[in-house]
Amino acid sequence: MTPDHPPHTGPPPRDTAEAAEAPEAARTGAPQADADATRVVRAGLPAPEPYEPALPGPVFAAHYHLPGDVTAAPYDYGRDANPTWTRLEAALAELESPGVPAEAVAFASGMAAITAVLMAVPGPPRDGPPRGHVVLPSDGYNLVPGGLRALLEEHGTDVRAAPTAGDAQAEHLDGARLLWLETPSNPGLDVCDIRRLAGVAHAAGALVAVDNTLPTPLGQRPLELGADLSVASGTKALTGHGDVLLGYAVTRDPALARRLRTWRKTAGAIPGPMEAWLAHRSLATLELRTGRQAANALAVAEALRATPGVRDVRHPGLPSDPAHALAARQMRAGRYGCVVAFTLPDRAAAERFLGAARLVDEATSFGGVRSAAERRGRWGGDAVPEGFVRFSAGVEDTADLVADLRAALAQALAR
Repeated sequence: MTPDHPPHTGPPPRDTAEAAEAPEAARTGAPQADADATRVVRAGLPAPEPYEPALPGPVFAAHYHLPGDVTAAPYDYGRDANPTWTRLEAALAELESPGVPAEAVAFASGMAAITAVLMAVPGPPRDGPPRGHVVLPSDGYNLVPGGLRALLEEHGTDVRAAPTAGDAQAEHLDGARLLWLETPSNPGLDVCDIRRLAGVAHAAGALVAVDNTLPTPLGQRPLELGADLSVASGTKALTGHGDVLLGYAVTRDPALARRLRTWRKTAGAIPGPMEAWLAHRSLATLELRTGRQAANALAVAEALRATPGVRDVRHPGLPSDPAHALAARQMRAGRYGCVVAFTLPDRAAAERFLGAARLVDEATSFGGVRSAAERRGRWGGDAVPEGFVRFSAGVEDTADLVADLRAALAQALAR
């Protein structure tokens, strides 16, 4: 039996109005909400114990001492639950849903979390044919409209897909069981209106899940915008060091959380205790890392826009970006993510740029402390030009990073 852990609650978010009222709260003795920078440092930690570490080390256990009635056991077998997961999941729930009870379920990777949601969560629609269908973004992470779509269809699920921009997925919700959103989309960085689409989907009887990998819960909180689930790859900016594969899903619905835990147990899609511990440890610097990354990404995007020969520069933080107005309404100011997309004249120019950049690793992931980039078309599956580059800003000095990119672009575009 999979244990059901109680939902974890945390303090409500501090928005501009709450920050302005903080001095009054201090004078009256009213509780004061912690800001994100404080919350990430302490989320999910156990109560202090004399002579014990603030964050206990990973628990390596396949089984536990298990006397008596197993239905009352918080931990019984290593595929069901682990104290290291419990602490991480409490932290993730607090970050994704501050002030409102929620439950997080950690998985072995981002794709494990995505697969669990798409395979285990959709139930039959309230009205319409018993099979219903799932609505995906056609321009999201390429394994979703690609390999995962094929898997869903092999298991009898009808799938429809539409682009992220313009809320185009809204046209396919009649009879749907689940709407899957990815905003900003990867790699094109288009944005859709989560609140509007959640309203339309719920009216049609569908659940809504949002891939929140790129923004992280410090940049966007889908549950506050009406989504039923916030799902992410913790491999990226959440952990930020390129050394952990991890995924998670957070929901305010205990029934959905139970369904996800059952899938995780049955499929064996469990995170290792070391990975869970490393992820929890990394949360303490999340606010610092993502703040610098977002600032670097915006500076890079501005430099790219000013460079002849570079076209189609996309970053939601750019005031000129077609997605900026909507992104500014549902993402937190200054937290538009670390990714910048742009296109060079051809494949050769993109490869020259990648070879010339000193401070940029040529790698396929994003969200790490070291800047990285790749010519995305080398993988296939993304509808992008041959010279399309996805760049992920790290935490390097901003001036150094921009200078390095300008020098690399000069070499790449000189021919």
